[in-house]
Amino acid sequence: MIGTGTATGARPAARRRRWWSALPGLWVLGVLGWALLDPSGAQPVQFLAVAPALACAGTGRRLCLLLGAACVLLALVPLGPVGGGELIGRLGACSAILAVVTAGALATARRRRLTLELARAREVAATAQEALLRSPPPRLDGLALAAGHLSASEGALIGGDLYAALATPYGVRVVMGDVRGHGLTALGTVAAMLGSFREAAHYEPELGGVLRRLERALQRHLRERARAEHPAAGGEADHLAAEEFVTVLLLEVRPDGEVAALNCGHPWPYRLHARPGGAGRVTVETMGETLPPLGMFPLPAELPAAVAAPLPTGDALVLHTDGVEDARDATGRFFPLGPALARAARGAPIVPADVITGVRAALLRHTGGRLADDAALLVVRNDRQRVPTGSGVVHLAGTGRCGG
Repeated sequence: MIGTGTATGARPAARRRRWWSALPGLWVLGVLGWALLDPSGAQPVQFLAVAPALACAGTGRRLCLLLGAACVLLALVPLGPVGGGELIGRLGACSAILAVVTAGALATARRRRLTLELARAREVAATAQEALLRSPPPRLDGLALAAGHLSASEGALIGGDLYAALATPYGVRVVMGDVRGHGLTALGTVAAMLGSFREAAHYEPELGGVLRRLERALQRHLRERARAEHPAAGGEADHLAAEEFVTVLLLEVRPDGEVAALNCGHPWPYRLHARPGGAGRVTVETMGETLPPLGMFPLPAELPAAVAAPLPTGDALVLHTDGVEDARDATGRFFPLGPALARAARGAPIVPADVITGVRAALLRHTGGRLADDAALLVVRNDRQRVPTGSGVVHLAGTGRCGG
């Protein structure tokens, strides 16, 4: 599964930690140098109180206490000629240092408790989000799968993108969708859509029936959310719900390899053609008309699924959200998904997990690790092959390879 962090972000953080660790000591050396070299004989011991505060802010309570004790001792040692009232000034500086150390230690302890609570909250949120947007199994009814996502919202593992793959009596059914907006506010819609798909995919014999169930689930969820967020709106809740929409792509890989699809405003998938020499060829799998996104207009009375050419053994389909192709670099150039897929699928056979990893790395390089929208990918490779039986009947079977 694609993660949200980058490996390059660890090095700047380590450099910042080293700088904060060294800063309190540099401050103390600066104060001592001032006291020793100032020809006027000034005693700037009161400035030593800044060092424990810096230690508490940047490193932690232990260094704050140690540095505070050292600063108290240094404040009591005369480093130049002693004038009248010098002892009172030094005692005042020691009191200030002790006050800073006490306040810093209490603040550091509170910060540590809050950090632990935040870490636990993030762990619970991560578990809930991963349960909602579960990764498909590596193998499903003779197909090899891999999926991943990147969230544009800091601190969120998933946002407005959704995907799922299920083995049903009618073939392997896959959904890829994109909710308007991103981040935690879109999670409720994602949950409603995925819950409806996981139920309808097993019981609706036609893809059109699955799509209608998704539409009803979306309308019900948006009405309930609008009424909860705007209780005074009354009858206007339906109007508020109409401002939301979801793009959806439904795919069905049938037992004979035939691919059927229904598309509501979503990008069409790419097809990766396996070649014996290890080279890959990438084409866009456009399959008939595209319907408007769910929620914008009612679905038409007839919903015949578009049928594409069968998916040969070794070939793969790559489903994605528009956050992948719409990602821009610093100059405003869009991410070239087709060439990135061609590079990621050069090997033979096409390995779905490698395709995900390769595109993820290319996308992060292209955007500098900063995404404006959520991005999701799902790769489905056909591992079925025709096997002759003893009676001469040909049936489909899955290979032993696992590419997820």
